[in-house]
Amino acid sequence: MSAVTASTAQTKVIYAGRWRHRLYPIVMHVVMATAVFLVTFPLLYALILATQQTSTGTLRPGTAILENARTAWERVHMGRLMVNTLIVALTVALGKILLSLLGAFGLIYFRVRGGMIILALVMLTHLLPLPVRIVPTYDLLTKLGWVDTFKGLTIPFFASATGLLLFQQFFRTVPTDLADAARVDGAGPFRFFVSILVPVSRTNIGALFLIEFVYMWNQYLWPLIVANSDRTRQVQVGIKQLVATDSVIEWGVLTSGALMIIIPPLVVLLALQKSLMSGLTASTEDF
Repeated sequence: MSAVTASTAQTKVIYAGRWRHRLYPIVMHVVMATAVFLVTFPLLYALILATQQTSTGTLRPGTAILENARTAWERVHMGRLMVNTLIVALTVALGKILLSLLGAFGLIYFRVRGGMIILALVMLTHLLPLPVRIVPTYDLLTKLGWVDTFKGLTIPFFASATGLLLFQQFFRTVPTDLADAARVDGAGPFRFFVSILVPVSRTNIGALFLIEFVYMWNQYLWPLIVANSDRTRQVQVGIKQLVATDSVIEWGVLTSGALMIIIPPLVVLLALQKSLMSGLTASTEDF
């Protein structure tokens, strides 16, 4: 019985080894390839539609991609809309980073009475999404005369509970020896903030910039309400204008416009993807 048991155990070990070294990698590659296909297929299908003069419902590429792109660009003044959106996205991303850095610096390195209460109140703002805050915020902008202005599109988004929490958690990992050494060298709080904290926070800054830039680039509801002219209108609203309500939708033109507006955030993503990954996983090992 012992010999039979030993033979059975040896057979199980052999099969387990074959699964681990041969079948498992094959299965995992098939799963990953399937996942990649499912994720990228809508984009590939949009690219095929952008090449067709009229939607045929097939996967056969056409030859009208340049014509469709030119039509989309000229019909809604896409260049102007992209510049407007770029201004808003950059302004909000930089404003959020600055306020988040200063807020986290104050809460961590200064004795603020009720600091935890302040942080808790800031985090509670996550319970109030944008649709809930639209009416009071729009009423305030009306009284300030900021409707249809870049101030109305950007300033309400400057405060960021996410950025404050991100930098606060990161500053807690910074060794206290850095602050003590800066104090011994005669550096004041502002010098310590600018010369030490900001440089060591560069990965977190890059991560937050990427998140906020893409978030603002994809904003639709707020620009739809606040921006009422071509001077301030955003690209997401422009894409909606490509959908004609009184005729057949020109899918080639629509998908061409949609593909054009994903280029800027895609470039930012490719440039800052390392900062995103390292910024979200930053720890004391950085020091």
